[in-house]
Amino acid sequence: MKRFLMSAVPAFLFACNTFAFELISTDLMEGQPMKPAQEYKGFGCEGGNLSPALAWKDIPAGTRSFAVTVYDPDAPTGSGWWHWVAYNIPATATSLPAGAVVKTPLPTGTKQGKNDFGERNFGGACPPKGDKPHHYIHTVYALKVDKLDVPDDASPALIGFMIHSNILDKAFITSTYAR
Repeated sequence: MKRFLMSAVPAFLFACNTFAFELISTDLMEGQPMKPAQEYKGFGCEGGNLSPALAWKDIPAGTRSFAVTVYDPDAPTGSGWWHWVAYNIPATATSLPAGAVVKTPLPTGTKQGKNDFGERNFGGACPPKGDKPHHYIHTVYALKVDKLDVPDDASPALIGFMIHSNILDKAFITSTYAR
């Protein structure tokens, strides 16, 4: 991300929030490999299966809740792979700690959809051995509704549809992983 000197920016530009919604992490770097802590434990993978620490800032006006997803478009399924779908995260939340659910509870009211491992939690990276590095898109969505109107057994696709129907803005970090 480019940074600039504030003195070089005309004052009238500060009349409104000119900063973009941003996702930051102490565990992930844009375009860089994830750590073994974020590798799945199962399906032949032996990682820590811990979600990365995620935080967001410059939240859009009117945000009433958030959703977080982790998606691998490179999975050899024809439709990618959903690693995490968390939604109804309260608007007061500005982060999720590393190891959310396993080490620390999610914010009150947060729900999780089933990932493609068939679990309601974070499922780490587990690309086929020897495959090219896969891309993992960690996205936070600012939503204009308090809660998504989806059944408890909703698929990631249905939750994704409702996220995109209620989005104000999104921010993401794309990391990689290979075995």
